[in-house]
Amino acid sequence: MSAEYELNEIDAAETSLHGSLGSRLSLFARELKSRRSSWHSSGALRLPHSCCYYGSFVIHPNGRWYRIWSSAVFLWSIYSTFFTPFEFAFFRGLPDHLLDLECVQLIFLADVAVHFLLAYRDARTYRMVYDKRRIALRYIKGSFALDILGCFPWDSIYKATGRAEAVRCLVWLRLYRARNILAFFRRMEKDIRISYLFTRVVKLVTVELHFTHTAACAFYYLATTLPPAREGGTWIGSLALGDARYAGFREVGLLTRYVTSLYLAVVTMATVGYGDIHAVNPREMAFTAVYISFSILLSAYLVGNMTALIVRGSRTERFRDRMADLIRYMNRNKLGAGVRSQVKDHLLLQYESSYTRDRIVDDIPVAVRSKMSQTLYLDMVSRVHLFKGCSEDFLSQIVVKLHEEFFLPGEVILEQGTVVDQIYIVAHGCLEEVATGEGGSEDIISELLPYDIVGDVSVVCNVPQPHTVRVCDLCSLLRIDKQSLTSILQIYSKDSRQILSNLLKGRGGTESRGKQLESDIAYLISRQEAELVLGVNNAAYHGDLSRLKGLVSAGADPSKPDHDGRTALHVAALRGYEDIVRFLVQRGANVNSIDKFGNSPLLLALKSGHERITSLLAKHGAALNLEDAGGYLCRVVTDGKVDLLSRLLRSGVDPNCRNYDQRTPLHVAAAEGLHLVASMLVGFGADVLAKDRWGNTPLDEGRRCSSRPLVRILEHATP
Repeated sequence: MSAEYELNEIDAAETSLHGSLGSRLSLFARELKSRRSSWHSSGALRLPHSCCYYGSFVIHPNGRWYRIWSSAVFLWSIYSTFFTPFEFAFFRGLPDHLLDLECVQLIFLADVAVHFLLAYRDARTYRMVYDKRRIALRYIKGSFALDILGCFPWDSIYKATGRAEAVRCLVWLRLYRARNILAFFRRMEKDIRISYLFTRVVKLVTVELHFTHTAACAFYYLATTLPPAREGGTWIGSLALGDARYAGFREVGLLTRYVTSLYLAVVTMATVGYGDIHAVNPREMAFTAVYISFSILLSAYLVGNMTALIVRGSRTERFRDRMADLIRYMNRNKLGAGVRSQVKDHLLLQYESSYTRDRIVDDIPVAVRSKMSQTLYLDMVSRVHLFKGCSEDFLSQIVVKLHEEFFLPGEVILEQGTVVDQIYIVAHGCLEEVATGEGGSEDIISELLPYDIVGDVSVVCNVPQPHTVRVCDLCSLLRIDKQSLTSILQIYSKDSRQILSNLLKGRGGTESRGKQLESDIAYLISRQEAELVLGVNNAAYHGDLSRLKGLVSAGADPSKPDHDGRTALHVAALRGYEDIVRFLVQRGANVNSIDKFGNSPLLLALKSGHERITSLLAKHGAALNLEDAGGYLCRVVTDGKVDLLSRLLRSGVDPNCRNYDQRTPLHVAAAEGLHLVASMLVGFGADVLAKDRWGNTPLDEGRRCSSRPLVRILEHATP
C-alpha cells in the first residue's frame, strides 16, 4: 500500500467494549478526535507522522473553510456564467463599472491555486489521496488548461492586439465555470435536508434562463457585427415598436436593448413569436433556425425531466421505495418476524387507507360525488345525535365534506385540553373517552361505538377538548373540519339552531352550560355574517350574478364593506360587470362609498375604462369624491396614463386643480416634455399661465424642457 493511503492502527485492547454499539461509539469518538487534532484553523490538513509526506499541507474537500470557499466560487461562477455572454455581446458601450468587474478573475485564479492543494477521492479505491504530486498531476491533466485560460483578461488582450474579434471570442472559455454550478446542484440533490423536487426544478429553471439569456446576447451580437451603414438591415435596427424607433439602437439604453433582445429570444424559443420582432437578413435567419432547433431539444429535455419528477413522486412509487428501505433496514438489523409483520402491516394500512372515497373520486363532478356520498354515509350521518332533525339538504352538504380515515389501536385522536378543529364520527371500531387527572391518573368516561361523535363540543363551542379520545380497536372514522361545518351553517341557519338543541340534549348539560353553548353559537353566527360579506364580494369579483342574488336574498347587505372598506359595488365596477353593477344599484347599494384607499366605485370604473358602468353610476348620482384631485391628476400625468387622464377630464375633473406645490397637471406635463398630454389639457381648458409656489408657469417649464412642439402648443394657447 502506498504511503498516501496509510491508515492509523488502533489498539485492539482499547476497542474491546461491551457490545457492538459501544464499539461503534468508541471508533466514532476516536475518529472525531483524530480529525480535530489533524485539522488546522485554516482548513489545511497536516498528515500523520507515519506518512512520508509529513509537513505537507493539503486541503480536504469536506473541510469547513473549503466549503465556504467553494460556496463563494459558486456564487461568482453564476455571475461569470451569465455575465460572459452579456459582456461579449454588449461590449461596445458597456458601462465602466461593469467592465471593472474584470478583477473578479483573480478569485478564479486563486481557485486554480487551491486545486493544486485539494485532496480528492480515488474513483477506484474510494480513498482520499493526499499526495501533492498526484493531486497536481491529476488537475493538470484535467481542467487546469481551461481554468487558467478562463482567468486571462481577454478584453484587455483584445484591445492590445488591435481589436481582433477572434481574440475576444476566447472569453467564451469562461463558460467552463458552469461546472461549478452543476457540482453545486449535484451536492444539493444528495442533501436529504433539501427537497429533491425543489432542487431539480431550480436546476431546470437555471438551465432555461441561461439558454435564453445567451441567445438574447447572440441575437444582439449579430446586429452589431455588421458595418454601421448596414445596421438598419438587422432585426433591431429595423425595429419599430409603437413610437419607439431603434434605427440608432446603439444610443438606446443598455437595459432597453437587453430586454428587447431577451424578448426576441423567449418568443422565438417558445415558437410563439408575434411577428413584431423577427430576423431580416440571411445571417439572422440561419441563426434563428439553428436556435429554434436547439430550443426544441431543450423543451423536450425540460418536459421530460419534469414528467420524470412527477412520475417518480407518485404515491405508489413512494410506498414501494419506503417499503424496500424498511425491508433492507430490517434485514440488516436482523429484526424478528413479529416486528417485521407489525411494521409491514402498519405501512400497508397507511397505504391502503389512503384509497378512501374522497381520494378516489376527486376528479368526479360534485353532483355525482354528492350522490355517492349520500349512498355511503347519509344513513349513518342521519343517525348521529348531533344531526338529528336537520334538513336533508343540510345532511347532503355534510356528507360531501366527510373524509374517511383509519387508526390503529392505541392512537390518540383528540387530546384533553387541546384546541380541536375536527369532528369525528365513528363508522367502525371502538374508542374510549379518558379523563386525565392532576397526578396523571386516567378515568374512562365512556366508550364510543359506531354512530357516536367526538369533538363536537370543542368545535361548536370553541372550547378546549374536555377529554382524551383514544382508539381501542382498529377504527374507521369520518372526519369533517370546522371550516367546512361553519361554511355550511352559514347557509342553513335553521339547522344551526337544531344542532344547538341536539348538542344540549346529547350532552345533558346544565343550564349554565346551555347558555354558554347558546352564546358560542351566537358568536359563530356573527362570524358567519362577516364571512357572508366576503362571499358577496367574491361573487361580485367573479361575476356570478346568480350566486350574488342568492346571498342578497338570504339577507346579505350589498352596501356592507369588507376589511378594506370595499363593497361589492367597488369590486363589480373594477371588474367591469355591468349586470352586477345594475343589480346592486337596484338593490340600494351605496354608489358613493369610499374604501380605505380613497377609491369610489366611479373612480375604479374610470381607472378600468368601463365607460358603460361609468355612465350608469353617474346616472344614479355617483361622484368621484377625490380628496386631493390636483395631486391625483399630477400623478396620473407623471405615470403617463393618458387614457385615464382623458376619462377623468371628460368626467368633469378640473384640469386646473393643484397639488401641494400649487402645480397643475399642465406644469407636470410641460416639465416632462409630454406635448400630447399638454395638448389634451389645453383642450380641456388648462391655464397656461397658472403659477406654482415658485412662480413658474407651464410655459416656463416647457421652455426649460426645450421641446419645440410643446412650446408651440403652450404659446399658441397663451391669451
